[in-house]
Amino acid sequence: MKSVEHSMTFVVLQPVSRVFPLFSPEGEKHWVPGWDYENVMDTKELSEDYVFLTKSHDHAAAEAIWLVKRYRPDAHCVEFYKVEPGDKVGVVKVCCEALADKHTQVAVTYRYIALSETGEAFVSGFTAEAYREFITEWQRLLSDYFVAFG
Repeated sequence: MKSVEHSMTFVVLQPVSRVFPLFSPEGEKHWVPGWDYENVMDTKELSEDYVFLTKSHDHAAAEAIWLVKRYRPDAHCVEFYKVEPGDKVGVVKVCCEALADKHTQVAVTYRYIALSETGEAFVSGFTAEAYREFITEWQRLLSDYFVAFG
């Protein structure tokens, strides 16, 4: 198996204007335990072609190069390439949609493409159930964040 893709949606009881900014390298620091990144740009403002690095994070990554593929803040949508040299490439897409003044639907898609035997082993084990648990954790962490910080 060389690639795998999973998508899932969930609802956050907050306005889209408060939810969408949390899906950026700086925003994730607020709600993802242990999240940090190395900023290699001259700004923290997200834009297309923005590049940042992580040392370790989700899905068995040791080090990753992240590149903003698409950034559409007016549409509340961002898409990243996550390159793990010699292992795998991920394409991560997060789109938020206002359902009501204080309800936001979050749609998250992860696609991984294997670059090696290690990457293929990861892709084979990245099941729909594992993905569902991962994204359900996102929903819980976001809810906890908004309960704690309003």
